[in-house]
Amino acid sequence: MAPIPTPSGEPQDSPDAYLGLAADAAEERARERGWTAVRSLPPGAIITMEYRVGRLNFEVRDGRVARAWKG
Repeated sequence: MAPIPTPSGEPQDSPDAYLGLAADAAEERARERGWTAVRSLPPGAIITMEYRVGRLNFEVRDGRVARAWKG
């Protein structure tokens, strides 16, 4: 029988470190730091609220990260 996979943890990285960065630079940095999924969203976007380990979300205004959160 195959072993049960262990979910990978999240990077030890603060979402606040991305505030104010250009969206493309923030996305690149997040991937380099180990985030498996990065989602850039416009302000007020309608999104699902399920928590996904390893995902970092950005709210982007005028090309810059205005808000960042895990999941």
